[in-house]
Amino acid sequence: MDLSSAVRVAGRGAAAFGVVAAGAAVGVLAERALVRRSALSADDEPQLGALRGEVREILTPDGTALHVEVDEPEDLVSSDVTIIFCHGYALTHDSWHYQREHLRGSARLVFYDQRSHGRSQKASDASHHIDQLGRDLAAVIDAIAPSGPIVLIGHSMGGMSVMAYADQNPEAFGSRIRGVALVATTAGNVQANSLGLPGPLGKIVHSWAPPIAQFLAEREHWVDGWSDSDLGLLITRLYSFGSPTSDHAGRFVAQMLANTSLEVVANFLPALHVHDKHDALPVFQKAELLVIVGSADRLTPPEMSEEIVEAVPGAEFAVLGDSGHMVMLERPVEVNELLDGLIARVRRDLVSRQGVA
Repeated sequence: MDLSSAVRVAGRGAAAFGVVAAGAAVGVLAERALVRRSALSADDEPQLGALRGEVREILTPDGTALHVEVDEPEDLVSSDVTIIFCHGYALTHDSWHYQREHLRGSARLVFYDQRSHGRSQKASDASHHIDQLGRDLAAVIDAIAPSGPIVLIGHSMGGMSVMAYADQNPEAFGSRIRGVALVATTAGNVQANSLGLPGPLGKIVHSWAPPIAQFLAEREHWVDGWSDSDLGLLITRLYSFGSPTSDHAGRFVAQMLANTSLEVVANFLPALHVHDKHDALPVFQKAELLVIVGSADRLTPPEMSEEIVEAVPGAEFAVLGDSGHMVMLERPVEVNELLDGLIARVRRDLVSRQGVA
């Protein structure tokens, strides 16, 4: 989002998208009943976003400070692979909570907040584009993992960041970059997606989104607190999840969205619309590739992931049922198992290559 063009703008600024809100409100009573039945008790709720690691700050070539956290494993054997996580649009690295919890100790884990997101420094407006995010990822790799095999994992806009990095550094794949997981993302043509709305309405939302987001960014006080309203949470859940998840998970996502300024949302939105890295996809044939998407993802529907897989023969493709755009929060067990498999294949490849050498 993350490619959360609808999530973020319809999260804090959903009043601007009355058509989306109206469509969601039709089922509000039934939805709220499902939410309340599925809600965890306060004692059972996981502390989403509470995990912390060794904090580092790196400077990108343009001088932007990125917030990075590293989870080092206790044994040297597990530090053979570095796994770098790239989060999505209007989110933070905390969106990987369940994956971080699961993989801790099994490899060297690196999380960072994209520029102008989370704890990273607000960057210049002109730098808010996908190619810059690819260069930021290169800066993280150079500073935190200058040697050794790497697995890159990107969600939504984070997946776009990985594609931009691949476009800029094709020689790194098969040598440094041994594995890639692309989660709920797209190689381009974002505006062709209907956002789960009837075709004409989807096109209208896409065309109106950038100017409306910019308009609201200049009047951010108009929508302060909207994301935590019942309707705001409903819209967030509609575009984040594909099943009745808990209020706790919905509020966790809504809070990340709300903490991203509308100015940043507005600046990045055009970049998502022009993103096109189809020509870079064949680079992923040099590494193990895993593509994951939720069957009910309204923001990056399965056909967008199918495009990626078709360009990379042999890639593993998983469509997880009853799940939406935030599939790694909604189906953490399944996503974690798939990542375990990817990492295991990377390690087998490393052993095999060492044997040949």
